[in-house]
Amino acid sequence: MTIFAILNITPDSFSDGGKYLAPDAALARARELIALGADVLDLGAASSNPTSEGVAPDVEIARLAPIVEVMQREGASLSIDTFSLPVQRWALKQNVAWLNDIEGFANEELYPELAASDARLIVMHSVQGRGPATRIHVPPAEIFERIVTFFETRIAALTKAGVARERLVLDPGMGFFLGTDPQTSFTVLRRLPELKARFGLPLLISVSRKSFLRTITGRPAAESGPASLAAELFAFRHGADYIRTHDPAALKDALAVHAALEPETAD
Repeated sequence: MTIFAILNITPDSFSDGGKYLAPDAALARARELIALGADVLDLGAASSNPTSEGVAPDVEIARLAPIVEVMQREGASLSIDTFSLPVQRWALKQNVAWLNDIEGFANEELYPELAASDARLIVMHSVQGRGPATRIHVPPAEIFERIVTFFETRIAALTKAGVARERLVLDPGMGFFLGTDPQTSFTVLRRLPELKARFGLPLLISVSRKSFLRTITGRPAAESGPASLAAELFAFRHGADYIRTHDPAALKDALAVHAALEPETAD
């Protein structure tokens, strides 16, 4: 299991907007997340929740640049969470290890550069298709086939353009990226084994502090750690290879306990 730690360098993220907008605060948090057990830092400089404001590419890059420069020098593995074409191009030039795109790399103009790079690509599905999350109702019974159709189309396009299939990681989306009905997200979590078997590619799951968990528990984002951890462990047990989380320490501890409880195998 690889743990992606979320670092929002934004003023309007739904759970921690503004806390890490200043470069010094972002760097301190980045180092803290590594110390807490993060394998990869997932840096986002433009929010994607339904109430977020748009961010110009130069602003997004300005927020990211000092963190990328320092943390790469310190040996951290970095993922850039962006759907902006200019920011993606900038990130590729920085030789980051990962690109994470909520649009699932919809812009074919970037494909030659993706093919020429070594970055791993997190191909995310969302019901809105382009841009930040929106409030769309999708019945739980319809969501799985929508996800399958999306991945079939996008994987074919990327590999045809020369992107090696083994560089792809699939993210089905969660919360508002799947719709307004909490049961839609729960349906996708239950069907992760089917999704993994269908494509034979690694899965990344990001449930941390999401709206569908808060709706069930009635807790605000700041108090949704236990619900997030429960969903993360469920995802791990059902085939997730990567978990994207705000709290890498809690997840790392839970995974250690889970491993200790597994039956011992005879030599």
